[in-house]
Amino acid sequence: MSEGIDWIDRAGARAKGKRPAYFDAPEQDRTLSIVLALVAEVSALRERLDTVERLLDTNGTVRRGDIEAYVPDAAAGRERGVLVKAYIARVMRGLTQEMEAMATPEPSVEQVSRELRDL
Repeated sequence: MSEGIDWIDRAGARAKGKRPAYFDAPEQDRTLSIVLALVAEVSALRERLDTVERLLDTNGTVRRGDIEAYVPDAAAGRERGVLVKAYIARVMRGLTQEMEAMATPEPSVEQVSRELRDL
């Protein structure tokens, strides 16, 4: 199915359309893009390692073909889903905290000063 496809060339292909901009500085957007690509790679490696561990538990051996053919059952799929959600939450913790802080702005210094004065 995928024979003849140059995956390295495909990985370097430019997406159509304009790149999304999330930050004021383009360097920050590029850094975010790199970090998220690495996060995706680590996630894929963790899933593959989980496959290897499950095959070792079941069969006592591992062959590349077994890894490629492995399909997790429903319980393994749920377990992996929970692990991925926890992983993403850890990776995105800083951004999530920033967004939460923006949603509930802190009171101004003047407001805090008045509240302390009126105690």
